Amino acid sequence: MKAVCVIPARFGSSRFPGKPLAKILDKPMIQWVYERASKATLFEKVLVATDDRRIADTVTRFGGAVCLTPSEVPSGTDRVALAVKDLDVDVVVNLQGDEPLIQPELLDELVSVFQAHQQVQMATPIKRITDYEDLINPNLVRVVKDKDHFAIYFSRSVIPYLRDVPCQKEWHKNFDYYKHVGIYAYRKEFLLKLTALPPGHLEQAEKLEQLRVLENGFKIYTIETDYNSVSVDTPEELNQLNERLLTQTKG
Repeated sequence: MKAVCVIPARFGSSRFPGKPLAKILDKPMIQWVYERASKATLFEKVLVATDDRRIADTVTRFGGAVCLTPSEVPSGTDRVALAVKDLDVDVVVNLQGDEPLIQPELLDELVSVFQAHQQVQMATPIKRITDYEDLINPNLVRVVKDKDHFAIYFSRSVIPYLRDVPCQKEWHKNFDYYKHVGIYAYRKEFLLKLTALPPGHLEQAEKLEQLRVLENGFKIYTIETDYNSVSVDTPEELNQLNERLLTQTKG
């Protein structure tokens, strides 16, 4: 089984323009993500998909592989699909370009799902919620799953609602809540089928692209992880990450 990791990266961002090129210590963020992904053992190739020549040139300079895609591509998933459509590959991992501390072991685990389960067409990690702040944070996406580990629904709301536990601050102590870690893996043919579908009502309502899968009757397999996503969405978060890494380096 051939697997590839594709990192979609664009220069334009309303909250953080030029984010892929922002420096973390002495390297641009896109290089951190690329090098971490390259430590996974099950990828034949790691590839950056971008519409921006500045990002492409940066990737080329540090020795990475890059694919230029049109600027009008509507989403990162569509950019990944364009990058792999002509590749001889079975499994595609879509890794966001703002995950500089991604665990290579988690990426390997995602690929292994497809080796172990022939019926799985798409997979994603989830992490148990252990504190109230995460439970109610609308920037974190909650997921509920069935007994076979397939996602039932994703939401920015707290799901499920515990009717018999009146104090919401106690909910995560009485039920196993999970947050979604935004990394996706697909069989290539399923990815191409998915990106040909129009956005659904649920996807547009919650602004969650993965709901297109569920709304069209397909399944997403979930794997539980201890990885605590350290995505960087704002300059403030970048500064916090730099301070954290500098402290670790000095320590």
